[in-house]
Amino acid sequence: MSVRVVARIRPLLKQELEKDTIVEAATNASEPLAAPSIVRIPNPKNEAEAFSFQFNSVYDQVATQQQVFDNEIAPTVKHLFKGFDVTIFAYGVTGTGKTHTMRGGKLLADRGVIPRLLSSIYRRSRKIEKDTEGDTKVDVAMSYYEIYNDRVYDLFEAPEKRTPAGLPIRDNNGKTVVVGLTERPCTSLKDFESLYDQANVNRSTSATKLNAHSSRSHAVLCVKVTQVTGNEVRVSTASAIDLAGSEDNRRTDNGKERMVESASINKSLFVLAQCVEAISKKQSRIPYRESKMTRILSLGQNNGLTVMILNLAPVRSYHLDTLSSLNFANRTKKIEVNEVENRPFFRTASKPESKSGIPSVPLANRQPLRPKALSHNVVPSKEQPEKDKIEKPVKAFSVYSDKPETTAISRPGHLSGQGHPRTAEAQKRTSSEAVPTINRPSKVLKSTVAARPETMSQKSIEELIERKVAEKLAEQALSTKLPAGTEIAPDVQARLIALERRVIDQESARAEGLQYLLMAKQHTVRGEEVSALKMYQLALPYFPDNQKLAQKMLKLQEKINRKEEERRPKSSGGVPLMADDGDDDYQPEAHDHDDEDESVFDNQQRAKPRSRPAIRRNLSVFRDEGTSAPQPCSQRQAADSDSEDELAHSLINTGPDQTPRSKHILRIINSRDVAQIRLLKGVGAKKTEMIVNALCEMDDEIRHVGELGRLKGVGIKGVERMREGLAGVMA
Repeated sequence: MSVRVVARIRPLLKQELEKDTIVEAATNASEPLAAPSIVRIPNPKNEAEAFSFQFNSVYDQVATQQQVFDNEIAPTVKHLFKGFDVTIFAYGVTGTGKTHTMRGGKLLADRGVIPRLLSSIYRRSRKIEKDTEGDTKVDVAMSYYEIYNDRVYDLFEAPEKRTPAGLPIRDNNGKTVVVGLTERPCTSLKDFESLYDQANVNRSTSATKLNAHSSRSHAVLCVKVTQVTGNEVRVSTASAIDLAGSEDNRRTDNGKERMVESASINKSLFVLAQCVEAISKKQSRIPYRESKMTRILSLGQNNGLTVMILNLAPVRSYHLDTLSSLNFANRTKKIEVNEVENRPFFRTASKPESKSGIPSVPLANRQPLRPKALSHNVVPSKEQPEKDKIEKPVKAFSVYSDKPETTAISRPGHLSGQGHPRTAEAQKRTSSEAVPTINRPSKVLKSTVAARPETMSQKSIEELIERKVAEKLAEQALSTKLPAGTEIAPDVQARLIALERRVIDQESARAEGLQYLLMAKQHTVRGEEVSALKMYQLALPYFPDNQKLAQKMLKLQEKINRKEEERRPKSSGGVPLMADDGDDDYQPEAHDHDDEDESVFDNQQRAKPRSRPAIRRNLSVFRDEGTSAPQPCSQRQAADSDSEDELAHSLINTGPDQTPRSKHILRIINSRDVAQIRLLKGVGAKKTEMIVNALCEMDDEIRHVGELGRLKGVGIKGVERMREGLAGVMA
C-alpha cells in the first residue's frame, strides 16, 4: 500500500487579500459529484497555464478539524488495534498551519489530530474491554520528544535538565528506538491532556517575520497501545509527527540563533526530500542516516500505515514554496509501504537460575571444549585409559599410506617417522578429542597433484598462435601512417581564405548591429524614446533592407513629435512671466539633470541646448501677486517651504512627469517586498519595517515621490539617497 497523501489549504489570514488567492481545490472531471482530489496552481512563469496535482483527498479553506479527522485519521484506529503501526505526519512551509492541524486549539471544535486520536483510542479500548467482559485489558502509554538542531530531547524533561548532546538513537529489530526516553502511562484522556500540555511548554518555539509562533523543532508523539488477553500480548504504536516548516531566510529576517535553527530544519527536510527521491527512483542506497529526523521517520521502511497531511498556503506570496511542497508530495504518494502486522508474543515462566546467576543447563547437553586446529587424526590405541568409554570413529586418511614413494617432498624431522608405528606417548589423546572433528583434506595429495607437469593440447596451441598473430597485425595497422591528402591549388586556397574573411566580417558587423538593437530596446523600456531612436539609426546601416526596423523608427519618431507638441502649449499658455526690473541677478535655471529621457549619445553630440523650456516647477516664484494662477495643493506647499533645494520641489510636485528612477522607486515601495525595499540605498531593516507598516495603515498605493517623502522615517533626504543609489543601475 502506498503512502496516503492528504492536502489541506489553510484559510486566509487577516492581512491577506482574497484577490491574492492562487491555490484552489477541484474535483475530477469524470466524477463531478465526488469530493475534491485535485490541487490547481498557476505556473509562476506563465499565469495562463495551470498545474494540477492529484492526491487521495483535498480539503479547501472551509474544511473543519472534525472533517479531516473523521475522513482520514479515524479509519487508522481500527488498524492500530489489529496490531499495525500507524504514522501520521504534517508537512509544509512555515506558516501553513501544520501545528494547528496536529495540535489544534483549546476550543472543542479546534482540537487537532492528536487529541482526537487519543480520544478515539480510549473509546475503542473501553469498547474492547466491555465486549470481551474483561478478558482483554488495554494499556496506553505515551512518549513525547523533539528533534532540535539534529539532537533528540525528551519533552517531559525541563530544558535546564537536558544534556547538551541529547538522547542517542539505536536500531532494534528493524525499528528506530530513542534510548533513555521517558514513557508515561495514560489511563484516561484527562491524564493525557495534562501530560501533553505540560510537554508542549518545553517545546522550542519562536517568532519570525512570517510566523509569530513558529516551531523550531520536529515534534514526535508516540502512543503505545498494549492489549493483553491471557498470556497473549499484542503491542502497536501510533506516531504523530509535527514537522517544522522549511524557511526562506531572505523573508523571515532571522537573527543569528534563528539562522542556526533554520539551517538545521532545512537540512533535515532536504535529506527527507533526498530519501523520497531515492525511493521513487528505486536506488540501492537511501540516505536515511544523514539526519535523525529521517532515521526516526523511516519513510517506506516502517511497515505500517502512513498518512501525510500536506499543508498549503493559498496566497501568491507562497507561490514557489507551495509548488515545491506539491512536487514533494507528488513523489511521496508513489512510495509503497508494506503493511506488516506486529506478531503477538506469549508470556512464559522464567527459567530457574543457579546461585551464581547463570541459567542452569543439563550437563548431558554440554560439549567439552576442544582446540580448533590441534586435533590428531589417528586411531586410538588399546593402551587408552578405560575412563574414555565413548565410541570414537575410525579416521584413516590417505595421508597415512604405507607407500613412501608417493611424495618426493622433504618433511621436517618431527614428521619423518610417520610410516612407523607410533609409541604410546604419541598415541595419547586428550578428552577434547573424543568428539568427532571435521575431516580435512590431505596435504600430501595436494602437493603430488601440483607437482605434475602441465601439458598443452593441440587446440590450445592453435588458439595461442592465432592470438599472437592477431596482436602482431594490430600493431602493424597502428604503426602504419596514412598517406598524405592531395594538396589544394593556390588559387582555390586564396578564394577560400577570402570567402572565410567575408563571412567573419559579416558576422562581426551583424553582431554590432544586434548590439545597437538591444540598446534601443533597453531605452524603449525605460521610456527614453530619443535615445532609442538614436540607437535604431545607428543599427540601420547594418540592416538596410529591414522594413520592420524602418516602420519601428517611423512610429518612434511620431511618438516623439506628439510629445513635443503636447509640451509646447503647456509651456507657452497662460500669462507670460517676466522677472522684476530690479532683479539683476536673475539667471535662467539649468536643465534638470535627473531627466533621463535622453541618452549619453545625445548629451555628447548635441551642440544646441534642449528645446524644452526652462524648468516649470519654480516659475511661480517670479509671478506677480495679481496674476498668479491657482496651484495644486502640493505646489502651494512647495512654494511655502523655506527649503531652496530643487529636489524638495520636485518631490512634492504631483505632476505626471516622473523620471524613470522615481517610477522604479515607487514600484519597489508599492510591492511591499521587504527584500527589494532593503536593497534601496539608505534603507535598513528598521526603516523598511516603518515603510511597510505605513503602507499597511494607508491601505493604498503611493502615487508620487512626494507622498513617499512625507512618510514617517523617510523624508526628502531619504528619497534623494534612494535616487542616488539607482543612478548607476538606471544609467
